[in-house]
Amino acid sequence: MSVPQPTAAEVFAGWAADLRPDNVPDPVRRALQRGLLDSAGLMVAARNEDYVRATVAAADGTGRCTAIGHEGGFDAAAAALINGTAVHGEDFDDTFEGTPVHTGAVMVPALLAAAEQRKLSGASALAGLAAGSELICRMALVAPTAMHRQGFHPTAVCGAFGAAAGISVALGLPPAQIASALGIAGSMASGIIEYLAEGTWTKRMHPGWAAQAGWRAARLAECGFVGPRSVFEGTHGAFKAFAVPEIAPDFSHLREGWGACWELANLAFKPYACGTMAQPFIDCALQLRGRIPDIAAIERIDARVGEGTVHRLWEPKAEKARPSSPYSAKFSVPFCVAVSLIDGEAGLSQFTEARIADSQVTGLAKKIQYEIDPDDEYPANYTGHLTATLDDGSRIAAGQPCLRGGRRDPLDDGEIARKFAANVAFGGWSEARAGELAGYCKGLFACPDLSGLRAFAG
Repeated sequence: MSVPQPTAAEVFAGWAADLRPDNVPDPVRRALQRGLLDSAGLMVAARNEDYVRATVAAADGTGRCTAIGHEGGFDAAAAALINGTAVHGEDFDDTFEGTPVHTGAVMVPALLAAAEQRKLSGASALAGLAAGSELICRMALVAPTAMHRQGFHPTAVCGAFGAAAGISVALGLPPAQIASALGIAGSMASGIIEYLAEGTWTKRMHPGWAAQAGWRAARLAECGFVGPRSVFEGTHGAFKAFAVPEIAPDFSHLREGWGACWELANLAFKPYACGTMAQPFIDCALQLRGRIPDIAAIERIDARVGEGTVHRLWEPKAEKARPSSPYSAKFSVPFCVAVSLIDGEAGLSQFTEARIADSQVTGLAKKIQYEIDPDDEYPANYTGHLTATLDDGSRIAAGQPCLRGGRRDPLDDGEIARKFAANVAFGGWSEARAGELAGYCKGLFACPDLSGLRAFAG
């Protein structure tokens, strides 16, 4: 009788079950440490926003887990949902180049909740963060852009698998149960991108939903529930369900190189509070701002773009020129460019009701057009190029060769720390309390347990 070949889930599970905190390389540990700090700051930044308040109000029951910035205790699933929604709510969280996915918004809430619930050590949380985050990144490389083209948010889909994997590793589950947790997560993964039509809130909850789904999947597997081991490459597997067939999946990313090559070491940290592919165009706008003495003299601005970004960042034209909500504005390159040219920045304060109603901003946004560049490197690289035509006929061009904050041009630790401080201040916390949270994050991976999170509940 022949022995069946290990599936991709089983190959991953075999590696992940043996992963120990000491085996996590220093560059990976550093990326996770930066992601933890960045995510914690965003939890505080969004704690008073209406979508977070609605998520907190919808939580049923109580427990020992912390939703940072909120009074009381929550069960693990609710804490993961609340924290994950807060981290991703302003689209200011870490991202991964390729098919863009957001690892921190899923994995940090998932592992904080699991570790608090089960009184796990910070070292166990580190191992879980490393395993689950790496799985999310590698899933993004299997069929780049294919999930977006099918109408799904890759963070929501890949995140459910990553959270299930990471929590399973932190709990110390054996390989068969880790593989089952992944199979179970396949029936919990979801997240359509129809929010793009009007900038509604559902994208904000996708990482939190994935985080709590991962908790459910891992717990079911731990208790003996069995999921399909062929969840990735099977006839009815994830890449058949959630990705267009025209982009052939390359499952070698899930079968080879575990532990030898770490994709998550290349996590990108955003300098601007908006969609990933809009970021290089903001850099271009800020370059133009320094070279155009009078913004009112701009007759038009032409952008060269990758075809795969059009349906999310440039169309429908009416919505992108005049976004119907601050959240919709984060996924409009015309708005992002216009507000950056006028304000000289693109932080949390640029995506408000007041700014989307400002006639100077919307008037300039209407002047910004796009043309598809067949040589654009998207999704392998995120670039930007703008050409401004002034009323005297002169033209001024600006280009950005890569995603600032990404693997080619990373933010330094000082920039990450300043971003964290600004986000915590935006959420209404004092400088002293911000320092306490930063210190806790710095030492979290060495903590015997995560009971210290309770200090940041209110």
